[in-house]
Formats: sequence, C-alpha cells, structure tokens
Amino acid sequence: MKLEDLEIYRLAMELGELVWKIVVKWDYFAKETIGKQWVKAIDSVAANISEGFGRNSFKDSRSFYYIARGSLYESKTFLDKSKNRQLVSEEYQDLLNRHNQLGIKLNNFISKHTELMNSKIKQ
Repeated sequence: MKLEDLEIYRLAMELGELVWKIVVKWDYFAKETIGKQWVKAIDSVAANISEGFGRNSFKDSRSFYYIARGSLYESKTFLDKSKNRQLVSEEYQDLLNRHNQLGIKLNNFISKHTELMNSKIKQ
C-alpha cells in the first residue's frame, strides 16, 4: 500500500489545498494572524499522517496519527475564528463538513491501527 492510497491522507491534502486557496486571498493582517496558523495546522494533518505511515513501529505511527488529529482540531478552531471574524462565509459549512468527515475517518483509522497493534502484541 502507498501513502496516496490512504483516504485520510487524500482528504487531508484536499482540505489543505482548499484552506490555502481561501487564505491566500485575505489581506495582510488576516493572513499574518489567523491565516498562517490555519494553513500550518491543516497542512500538519497530512504531514503527520505521512510521517506516521513511514514509521516502522505501530507505536511510533500511532503517535503521529494522534498529532494529526490534534492538528485537525486546531484547524477547526481557526475555521471557527475565520467565520466569527467574517473571513469565511458561504464556504464555512463545506469546510466544517470536511473537517468533521476527516475527523471521523481519522478516529476510525486510529482505532483500527490500535486494534491491529494490540493483536500483534498478543501474538
């Protein structure tokens, strides 16, 4: 299996590109405050999934998947701040749905990964 075969990776990459396309249009102040942090947080999701996928141990991999999940929650905070400060409007619901969908899939992936890890330890 390749990294690109992971649905959570593809969804994280897509969401990162969507956020980038929004933030790049903002004025300087918005980009420098919320924008940079939002882009870094959402890009960290895919980056940590990648790093976890490339690790040799289940525990190492799982640690990076947890970090990816934390970054996704951080990204959701910046999405909400962007809405509250009128930086996003009509695209908010789509982005929120994508965050939620990725969160569910990432949680399921971590659970399956943990089950597999535990079954290997018991053997």
